[in-house]
Amino acid sequence: MRTGIVVFPGSNCDADTRWVLEEKLGLTPVMLWHKESIPGELDLIILPGGFSYGDYLRTGAIAAVSPVMSDVRAHAQRGGLVLGICNGFQILCEAGLLPGALMINAGLRFLCKDVHLKVERLDTPFTAALDRPAVLRLPIAHHGGRYVCSPEELEELEDERRVLFRYCDEEGRASAEANPNGSLHGIAGVLSETGRVLGMMPHPERAAEPAQGSDDGLAVFHSLVGAVETLHSL
Repeated sequence: MRTGIVVFPGSNCDADTRWVLEEKLGLTPVMLWHKESIPGELDLIILPGGFSYGDYLRTGAIAAVSPVMSDVRAHAQRGGLVLGICNGFQILCEAGLLPGALMINAGLRFLCKDVHLKVERLDTPFTAALDRPAVLRLPIAHHGGRYVCSPEELEELEDERRVLFRYCDEEGRASAEANPNGSLHGIAGVLSETGRVLGMMPHPERAAEPAQGSDDGLAVFHSLVGAVETLHSL
């Protein structure tokens, strides 16, 4: 699988993501500096977590107009896979590749802890490695992770089953108590209309082996590998 990881000034999870791809999946990702063009055809582009451009203006707003984002848009339009994690999710929303926006957490505090996510669908390139309904344990680390959108966008997301991850308790029950940042409908991850672009606030790359407290994040990466292998076999 040909994978690229975009690096912005202020990215701080690019190395974590690279480690998972190399050490856990045996891949050799291309590190893409934000001012550079994306070389050749890639299967997957990852926008990692961090604080791109110091989170000035709004989280992800400056990164959304970085030169590399033109190539990210073109990649998505061709049907390529895109995964935005935390700050990457914020960037995808600011760039218009996903609906809505990520606002300051309801409690006005930076949150850094493990949360539980209900996987709403298994028939996507990001979750197909799971063979049954699941609750994932993944860490969050954000100050602006409260997902918001217009009532019309929210209705569309729910009707089209484009909410892929939702905050829940360890039994899979959604509630206000299980929603760490006040996101609408407990939304932790959403898909594009094509289902090929995903933005998610929790960090799967930080839950890749038991020593990290959970290896549930590997399910996302294994799903992507399987999706690309299936596509190449057609």
